[in-house]
Amino acid sequence: MLIRIDEANERAIYEQIADSIRADIAAGKLRAGTALPAAKRLADALNINVHTVLRAYQQLRDERLVDLRRGRGAVVTSLANTLVELSGEVRELVERASQLGVSQVTLAALVVHADPDGAPPAGRAPIPLTFSQEQTAA
Repeated sequence: MLIRIDEANERAIYEQIADSIRADIAAGKLRAGTALPAAKRLADALNINVHTVLRAYQQLRDERLVDLRRGRGAVVTSLANTLVELSGEVRELVERASQLGVSQVTLAALVVHADPDGAPPAGRAPIPLTFSQEQTAA
């Protein structure tokens, strides 16, 4: 597991850590049952506050990707297997959209609006999506 932090990035450091771990899970590099490094050890390695790492782990726990237990640390859950499967399907969808000339921004907007009752991703405003009259008539 390789976690890189870009201090010039607008994203908070804990979000960058969570993104990195999430990407490794989606890529199948971190499998269900894998223990993540202890928060203190990772914080020392990245030269950041341990609470920043804990916040990243808590975010992943809220997404049900990590189980946090005292004395056991952070462990990747079985949802990792589903994420790997979905990741492959998303890659195929992105490739298909590209072949059809649909941008990734438009595709992301379609995904966000696929469930009109669903809440937007935590901390992120939904991407506005508007259709022209010709599109709605079709």
